[in-house]
Amino acid sequence: MASRFSSLPQIPTAIVGSYPQPDWLIDRQRLGERLPPRTRADELWRLEGEDLAEAQDAATMLAIGDQKAAGIDILGDGEIRRESYSNRLANALDGIDIDNPGTAIDRTGAENPVPRVTGAIRRARSIEVDEARELRARTDEVIKITLPGPFTLTQQAQNDHYPDEASLAMAYAEALNEEIRELFAAGIDIVQLDEPYLQARPDAAREYAIPAIDRALEGTDGLSALHICFGYAHVHRGAAKPGGYAFLPELNVSRVDIISIEAAQPDLDPSILRKLPDKRIMYGVLDLNDPEVETAEQVAARLREALDHMDAERLIAAPDCGMKYHSRENAFAMLAAMAEGAALVREELKQ
Repeated sequence: MASRFSSLPQIPTAIVGSYPQPDWLIDRQRLGERLPPRTRADELWRLEGEDLAEAQDAATMLAIGDQKAAGIDILGDGEIRRESYSNRLANALDGIDIDNPGTAIDRTGAENPVPRVTGAIRRARSIEVDEARELRARTDEVIKITLPGPFTLTQQAQNDHYPDEASLAMAYAEALNEEIRELFAAGIDIVQLDEPYLQARPDAAREYAIPAIDRALEGTDGLSALHICFGYAHVHRGAAKPGGYAFLPELNVSRVDIISIEAAQPDLDPSILRKLPDKRIMYGVLDLNDPEVETAEQVAARLREALDHMDAERLIAAPDCGMKYHSRENAFAMLAAMAEGAALVREELKQ
């Protein structure tokens, strides 16, 4: 694993997590008209049973092929088999009443059906491991798998069992730890925890998020990443986003190796990167609020801004999150522009 990562070029490129799912696989219109599902949403899929599994496999191969063709260095499965980034794992754990979901306030302020925790959270079986093995078998490149983090899982659940949210977060962390260990054993190079709610609920995050995140990564032997953002551009419908994070420097003391941040759409002040001196940074350089494809020079300019505050050896180029809501044509063009922009800066650094 270490040799694969060390073989990457300076300022490698990566996707954050999702990639557009074909309309022949999932009802993209219905998916885009609702909040990201927290409970299972089987009704969104066009197929069922073995036909669905085969179609998901085929679409995953398309996503991997697009990333390779666009020049992406760190590949992912595009979360093609998921209705959202979090609901597949969240509803595969013991302790969840699948038939009687709860409700929670989404970060948009709206109520959303969520998993209802009625017993001890436990991982009874592997969840993404078979898919990880398949991804590893398809490519020799550096590969990354995403999982929802323990803090965000806690915020997206109705807790009817544990005495407090901190206890629930730690239970999620222990289940995640088992999954992460198996993912690394299956050949995954980077496991990423998605933790958007760290930004949305920073006070609670300061109380118990870091211990839970560290527990999820305890004893694991691969590279870890953590994604934090202001929410999907598609969901927030072009709303103005803050130019700085309410929770970010706190992550420098965590076990996480790579911090993935949304930076392009919110026009983030890159000086905040100085607060993360011990981490690699996966820096968002594609504004997914705008369907217009950015140029390689626009990407390069954002990377140069980041390099004013950190060294190139720690920088990874990525989109902002939520690529699944764009067309495949646009998503591919965006990734190609990102790869070209990173190459421009790479050449400049050689001079």
